[in-house]
Amino acid sequence: MNKVMSRTVQPRPRHRPPTRRDTRRPGGAPPRTAARTTAVRAHSPRTTPQAAAGQPRPTDLFADRLLAVLSGQRPVHWMLRHTAGRAYDDLARLAERGPLRTRGPRGIRPVVQDIGYYVAGEGALEVFARVATGDRLRAMAFRLERGEDLRWRCTAVETGPV
Repeated sequence: MNKVMSRTVQPRPRHRPPTRRDTRRPGGAPPRTAARTTAVRAHSPRTTPQAAAGQPRPTDLFADRLLAVLSGQRPVHWMLRHTAGRAYDDLARLAERGPLRTRGPRGIRPVVQDIGYYVAGEGALEVFARVATGDRLRAMAFRLERGEDLRWRCTAVETGPV
């Protein structure tokens, strides 16, 4: 399954307890090493888009960046090098309306509450996020594509109705 509904990172055990044996592995198979599993995990299309070095996921980074622009905390041109195609024009139109700006008491900033994604294809993620402002929830969706230079870029962005 390709969907993830939580932003929290679940700690993974570093090794198995010494008393437990993996009965699925044949007797002659070499034991797994950390370097081997990390390399396999980093290139597998079914895994999360988290980098092997413990860097934040691109889904989390882009959700925070888009939220900063759509809430008025950052200017639109801040996302210029992180977008491709029509996404920058769509983002500029959305930012003019200010769909995620706070209306009401000052000091309440919108935050990304939950992030989920779907692996649409090799090097493409469709991401959805719940944005909370006080007791209100809004929806934000965007598409990320990995370019030939291995950098993620936003190629589409939408928000829920205002």
